Amino acid sequence: MIRHRFRMRETIATILADTRRDIRAAREGIIRARQELEHYIAGDTFFLTTFEPYPVTTGTPVIDRMAAASCAAGVGPMAAVAGTIAWAGVEAMRDAGAAFGVVDNGGDIALLSDRDVTIGLHAGISRFSDRYAFVVGPSPEITGICTSSATVGPSISLGVADAVTVFARSPALADAWATAVCNRVRREDTSVLDEALHSGVDGICVISGDWSCSRGDLPPVTRARVRHDLITGGLFGI
Repeated sequence: MIRHRFRMRETIATILADTRRDIRAAREGIIRARQELEHYIAGDTFFLTTFEPYPVTTGTPVIDRMAAASCAAGVGPMAAVAGTIAWAGVEAMRDAGAAFGVVDNGGDIALLSDRDVTIGLHAGISRFSDRYAFVVGPSPEITGICTSSATVGPSISLGVADAVTVFARSPALADAWATAVCNRVRREDTSVLDEALHSGVDGICVISGDWSCSRGDLPPVTRARVRHDLITGGLFGI
């Protein structure tokens, strides 16, 4: 397996692949998605700045996926940007013939795999941090595994959770709902988790200090020691 770190302006990603050809495909997919996004934002700056759902259809996959995810989760479209760009990278790998590919875009992951993949959970200073990992089984479909945190990393959050991890077939949807759940979930009010599950999310794990909860269909969890040198953007280690 090849591990490749890639940076393009705000995008800081780790790409995992079996061949150099697949690495090149992922890079090209990420670059193309960023170019499409930047071109659109140049003519519609509100898309970049709004924290509200933004219903728009453009025929450009990166924009339309972000917009649809924003409307489903009740957040701004940029809440889905990292997952959507990771998705574009893994799609390009799949289209090049890959059966295995991972793009970890700062903790927002798109995954296509013909084998088990262990994804360690980093949750800041929580006692659950760096001690557990999800074991994601093989699947012929791309999966999104996205995390939002109010205490780790530079992303804007209105919440208190150390880590909210969302699994969904759409990485854009997983990313948007990770933000929405992190903004709203509290120990005394977990109703947002049910809202997410009703909109197409497969499973959710929430860690906040010494409290955790989960809903839906999640991969098995195993004990693990997360290596910080493998963390991309401060949220996940693969």
